[in-house]
Amino acid sequence: MKMKKKLIIILGLLILAGCATPPPKNPDNICEIFFEHRSWYSAAQDMQETWGTPIHVPIAMMYQESSFKHDAAPPMEYFWIIPTGRASDAYGYAQAKTMTWSDYKRETGNSWADRDDFADAIDFMGWFTNKTHKINGVSKWDAYAQYLNYHEGWGGYKNKSYNKKAWLIKVSRIVDNRSKKYAKQLRGCKDELDSSWLWRALFT
Repeated sequence: MKMKKKLIIILGLLILAGCATPPPKNPDNICEIFFEHRSWYSAAQDMQETWGTPIHVPIAMMYQESSFKHDAAPPMEYFWIIPTGRASDAYGYAQAKTMTWSDYKRETGNSWADRDDFADAIDFMGWFTNKTHKINGVSKWDAYAQYLNYHEGWGGYKNKSYNKKAWLIKVSRIVDNRSKKYAKQLRGCKDELDSSWLWRALFT
């Protein structure tokens, strides 16, 4: 019986792994991302409605953090050939750290949230950008400063810790440029996304 239970558990895990949403085929185009993963657009709209953060900002940040991989994690560190653990406990689409994720769940009441669920991850990023706006006065449209807060934390940003990290400033500018590109792309396909979403809701 024990062997049977183990086989059932293993089979269940394999099925779940097979159901994991793959990263979008063309992550450089937000329209193609949402046409490929329709439920992501709905989740992104919910995030924007809840937190007031424009969709293109957290999507650009998520691209940088995880390349839209649901189980993304920092690389394993080694001492010689012996694995010693990962650089941090960040995980999932948003690369959210355990402590910050716990704060999000407590403050929002979203106690069942999972870091490898896109809807939960983008809502987390909306929550974070909203708090960044409240704590450090950063516009929710400012992907550059939002990403610096996301990486350094609110205290680190306030203390300008990023000034000692030229590589981070460079990456933040990449995120900002991608955000602006996404915004332009989304303006061109939003009507089609909205109409196709409504059509499916009414007739499928």
